[in-house]
Amino acid sequence: MKIHAPKRVIVESAAVESALVASLHKNLPDASFEIVDKISDTRHRNPEILEVVDFRGKFLKSCPGTRHYHCCGYRILHFGAQCPLDCSYCILQAYLNQPNLRLFGNLDAMLGELSEVLAQNRRSLHRIGTGEFTDSLLLDPFTELSRLLVPYFARTPNAILELKTKTNFVENLRGLGHQGHTIIAWSLNSEEVRKREEPFAATIAERLKAARSCSGEGYFLAFHFDPIIDYPGWKSGYARTLDRLFAAVDPARIVWISLGALRFMPALKAIIRTRHPSSRIAYGEFIRGLDGKMRYFRDIRAEFYSFMVDRIRQADPCLCTYLCMEDDDIWKESFGFSPEERGGLSQMLDCAVEKRMNIGPFDL
Repeated sequence: MKIHAPKRVIVESAAVESALVASLHKNLPDASFEIVDKISDTRHRNPEILEVVDFRGKFLKSCPGTRHYHCCGYRILHFGAQCPLDCSYCILQAYLNQPNLRLFGNLDAMLGELSEVLAQNRRSLHRIGTGEFTDSLLLDPFTELSRLLVPYFARTPNAILELKTKTNFVENLRGLGHQGHTIIAWSLNSEEVRKREEPFAATIAERLKAARSCSGEGYFLAFHFDPIIDYPGWKSGYARTLDRLFAAVDPARIVWISLGALRFMPALKAIIRTRHPSSRIAYGEFIRGLDGKMRYFRDIRAEFYSFMVDRIRQADPCLCTYLCMEDDDIWKESFGFSPEERGGLSQMLDCAVEKRMNIGPFDL
């Protein structure tokens, strides 16, 4: 995968002295840097621009779940927003009101808030991930943010970090003393979907090669098949990706695999048609779910999950596999049980961390 370096970096004056900006200066020698008092929101998208702001909101956010569906209960570490990979189905197209890639320069404040939250409850496991509002590693060659976060979590006994990406930019992860507290995760799909809907992301082969490399560095891994997309021949396409996955890495190094069918806010349909006219994903059979999002019909989703779960269990019957934002009926049809029968989805994932990563339980 080719690294696309920003050509212009706009920095708010309050963030000029930050370690992040120092890394950008070092790793983007050909970029122009412009200092402004305040970066104003704009409707004009420019993939060559990177914005660095002094963020004043909450850095740690709860996963945006809903009471109607089972949620994994992890927290999002918010270090930036937007993603130039521009996948056709990306919810950020409708979710964010600023189009340019934006990073938060005040990383000291981010770590301070994180430390304060973790100190409030030392008796529980904290599962924290990036990659919700931007790709975790897309800009890491320039920001070196992983070199800050991975050692931080290595010093935190009751917390784990999950870095989720569609890239193969893992060079900065080499040689870090992660102490087994960081999971490197990849979003995966069939190669057919990757070519049509994720053309600027790393190929499946590149992602799996990077995963194998990280496993060799002692990292635990995770994989997210989300969104699973309906198309003629989807079974053979997803089966091939699963076969390649388990041929590339030892299933024992995988902490969990998540599954989620394509779902989107109704407003995204028109955006996909306008911005990605060659994509056909918006023309499927959808119904509005209890969360207001458009979802495939129930039978289509159940068939997805049953097929994927069966293939995963053939590789490793004990591998934690879960559904993202689905209800009891779908769970029972796909797995034969509901999360509540196992103590809840959050408890299931905590147990996976304990069994695979040997972290926890913590004394009460």
